[in-house]
Amino acid sequence: MAAKSNEFEKSFQQLEEIVKRLEGENLPLDEALQLFEEGIRLSRFCNQKLEEVEKKIELILADAKGQPRVEPFEAEEDEEAEDLDD
Repeated sequence: MAAKSNEFEKSFQQLEEIVKRLEGENLPLDEALQLFEEGIRLSRFCNQKLEEVEKKIELILADAKGQPRVEPFEAEEDEEAEDLDD
């Protein structure tokens, strides 16, 4: 599982570097196009991995009838803060 996580992290970091280069450097058109294509590939890969994780989370949080429960992340943080105040 850690290897898959590392793939995502590595791809995301490469995508960030490509964006910085495209925004900050005056690149020749061919090089810019090549970087753009690689960025699109990395973006799609990262998006796919995020969608897979989202589906897994929905399965984990599914109720007894198999319906996904949608819960905001902030609710747990608020409850933890209230518990610490008591």
